[in-house]
Amino acid sequence: MGAFKAAAIQMRSGTSPERNAVDLERLVREAAGQGATYIQSPEMTGALVRDSQARAAAFTSEDKDIIVSTSRKLAKDLGIFLHIGSTAILRADGKLANRALLFAPDGATIATYDKIHMFDVDLDNGESWRESAAYEAGTEAVVTEISGAGIDGARLGFAVCYDLRFPQLFRAEALAGAVLLSVPAAFTRQTGEAHWHVLLRARAIENGAYVVAAAQGGLHEDGRETYGHSLIVDPWGRIVAEAAHDEPAVIVADIDPAQSAAARKKIPNLKNARDFAVNGGQAEALPLRGAAS
Repeated sequence: MGAFKAAAIQMRSGTSPERNAVDLERLVREAAGQGATYIQSPEMTGALVRDSQARAAAFTSEDKDIIVSTSRKLAKDLGIFLHIGSTAILRADGKLANRALLFAPDGATIATYDKIHMFDVDLDNGESWRESAAYEAGTEAVVTEISGAGIDGARLGFAVCYDLRFPQLFRAEALAGAVLLSVPAAFTRQTGEAHWHVLLRARAIENGAYVVAAAQGGLHEDGRETYGHSLIVDPWGRIVAEAAHDEPAVIVADIDPAQSAAARKKIPNLKNARDFAVNGGQAEALPLRGAAS
């Protein structure tokens, strides 16, 4: 597998999917102009909408969604892999999914992933979120191969934002062959300042994999504030690209799957992991390995 250029685009999505689609296209074209053939956008690329009635009006099914149609055309026009970190998609059962989509250079959808872990938290200063009240959680980890557009069969593992705090998901994907792990996000400012960098570097180090994390940043129309600081981290845990602010931006870095193989050879913790029992624990032990599709 040869090296290729990956990009993370940092956005400040508002409440209008149409306006956000325009911003998406501008940033994707900028990234492609810098030579990136895998381009990732942040969580909730389509819109960040806190009000439930406005949210219901803003989102639609995948076949009618403007972010999906814009992305499909961009991927084909530019000959790239375009990874929409996530956008809200209305499912057939009437529930919303926080869904990532990967488009191939011919415009086809080659993978989707519905965010598994819902952001249900109570933070300092009264900030509280209940993602599960608006979205249906996914149930499957996803690993897929990206091959073409100068990329020779790299395997990509999916995650979205709060998934970052669940290392077993990334371990399962690494064991399924992922050398590139994705963490598109809309991290709050206070959690981002505390944990963003260290968690992303940890996931890269633990799994000997690159991590690409496109982020939302700044003060949004719906009143929330996100951290920004989109990152690309190499398999040794080094930050190789960062948008060191919360403004819209593009960052680009080389991804060399051989570096993942080298890191895993030096520290073969994926091979050395052992199952174990917890003696005296009061809660059911988490699984050490999971299934990826």
